[in-house]
Amino acid sequence: MLPSLVSALESERFVYVMGNAGSAANAEHFVNDLGNGGRRGFPRRFKILSLASNVPMMTAWANDTDYGQVFAEQLRNFVGRGDVVMAISGSGNSPNVLNALVLVRERGAVTVGLTGGAGGTLKSLCDHCVVVASDNMQHIEELHLVVLHAIYSAIRDTHMPPEA
Repeated sequence: MLPSLVSALESERFVYVMGNAGSAANAEHFVNDLGNGGRRGFPRRFKILSLASNVPMMTAWANDTDYGQVFAEQLRNFVGRGDVVMAISGSGNSPNVLNALVLVRERGAVTVGLTGGAGGTLKSLCDHCVVVASDNMQHIEELHLVVLHAIYSAIRDTHMPPEA
């Protein structure tokens, strides 16, 4: 997972992050951490977007098609080969997340995931996946945030100069 994100940074590829409910909040938090690197003196910034933050677009797709397409339809406009798509789903079975993963795999994007329980279908659609082996959604979401912070810290400490 970490090498895919570092590769995206170094090759200036896009990173897209998605999730529902608490996973959407974690997606937003992670995008904020990685996207805010310029403020911390990082030599380059991630090209990173949360698909959960464009509420008008999400509600348009949900209204005009169905909620199962809200992420796939946003990605259809942008995702390309070598981009990284991060899917966060506590159950690993959210249809809108899974539909997006199917699309981006066809487009040659690298897929990474965070999920819980036994991994759900999400696990099989990801090139790299961390599974929190718990059925307690609050614990899954809490540990996902810990993993996201660890990824951020590893990128900061290994691939960026020390903060001034």
